[in-house]
Amino acid sequence: MRRLSLLLIVILIWFVGLLAFAGRIENLTPAAEPPVADAVTVLTGASTQRLKTGVALLESGKGRRLLVSGVNNEVTRDDLLEVTGAWKPIYQCCVDLGFEAADTKGNAQEIAAWAKKHQFSRIIVVTADYHMPRSMLEIRAEMPGATLIPYPIKTEAVDAANWWRDQTQTRRLTLEYCKYLAVLVQESVMGLFSNKPNSAAPEPAK
Repeated sequence: MRRLSLLLIVILIWFVGLLAFAGRIENLTPAAEPPVADAVTVLTGASTQRLKTGVALLESGKGRRLLVSGVNNEVTRDDLLEVTGAWKPIYQCCVDLGFEAADTKGNAQEIAAWAKKHQFSRIIVVTADYHMPRSMLEIRAEMPGATLIPYPIKTEAVDAANWWRDQTQTRRLTLEYCKYLAVLVQESVMGLFSNKPNSAAPEPAK
């Protein structure tokens, strides 16, 4: 009976967390006029709106360079130029394509390496609204000292206000919430151990 009660409490906490996660996504909106940063990065996905938004931010002077992270190996620079409709001189000089990332953690590592190369510490992050919380966790883990400015893109893939009415959206949001929790727990555990005093360190001489 006690185990069943504990299980019900865990399920209730998980469900309340899911509702809070959906509410957080629903309220995510990009700043009408985001602050100027060192650079802009876009995490690729099914929608081309992320790419177009990233290019628009670059062209409006919100960053000096743009990284498109997680580009499919079959996509060329000319392909993306056509999709984004970018101004060619800016695209040629200031847009970098990252082909290494296969998931969100890979995005974070690719962004961190690129930022270190160019000495960027203030970055606007463009991705889907439902993907933003996990993306920010992963990127912060790779760039703990950086200033990250979220620029979420509303997506029809998940309607955070009515997700429970559609089975596909419910599944997508629940899966993203579980992934977010997994990263959150992982980073919390790693942070706990990284702050733990080294018991093997020699005692100071008396």
